[in-house]
Amino acid sequence: MAERLMKIYKEIKKVLLRVPLFFYYIKGKNFLNDPYYIEGRRQDKIEMSKRPLRTDIINFILSQFSRETLYLEIGVRNPKENFNKIKAAIKYSVDPGIEFKENPVDFKLTSDNFFKELYQNKILSPDIKFDLIFIDGLHLAHQVDRDIANSMNFIKDDGFIVLHDCNPPTEWHARYEYDYKYTPSFSNWNGTTWKAFMKWRANSSVFSCCIDTDFGVGILSKKKNIGQYLNHNMEFYEYPELNKNRIEYLNLLSFSEFKTLF
Repeated sequence: MAERLMKIYKEIKKVLLRVPLFFYYIKGKNFLNDPYYIEGRRQDKIEMSKRPLRTDIINFILSQFSRETLYLEIGVRNPKENFNKIKAAIKYSVDPGIEFKENPVDFKLTSDNFFKELYQNKILSPDIKFDLIFIDGLHLAHQVDRDIANSMNFIKDDGFIVLHDCNPPTEWHARYEYDYKYTPSFSNWNGTTWKAFMKWRANSSVFSCCIDTDFGVGILSKKKNIGQYLNHNMEFYEYPELNKNRIEYLNLLSFSEFKTLF
């Protein structure tokens, strides 16, 4: 009897799935009750609640200098979110204006074109050196890697490079396509920034760590020992591997632990 009822149920469900209204209801209900979705939403909410934000971390680092500071931000979007809150004597901003039409920045360029013109002495000065460069542009590893490499040429010896989105809490946050938002992370997108950060973590000439807040605030320094390089050879970087070893791979610290390094 039970088997017959189950067979009837499956037949009815099969018919209902051909009706758009029932199809959306059944599939939508399954999606929202999926354990991966529920856990992803939980992790997203936890990350969103963490403090401090990147702005506070940047301002803390800048406050450690006993001189007037020079700051560069790559990937600004809306300046009210971070750039306007940064406490530096001189600040410059770079953004092509794709996501924020008003784009009230100093250089309306992609980061590649900004550095190209900087090298060619078309803007600012090729000798300029920043105390801190914040990278929050296109969150894809190949672009972040180029932004880091270029920034290394324009920070002072005791300067810092800070990156947002280095610690994606789920694989949905670390997806390649930003525009696909039907995931537990909704519009929160860290992309593959973490892969570029891990590449530089393995560079023996750089000190590095990642603060466990605001989706991972990665920090690189030529001089300040904020964490030894990652002496671990990985031919491929895959999210499950990061998820199992994120404390070691990212040199994950709390903000309180980070402050003691100063």
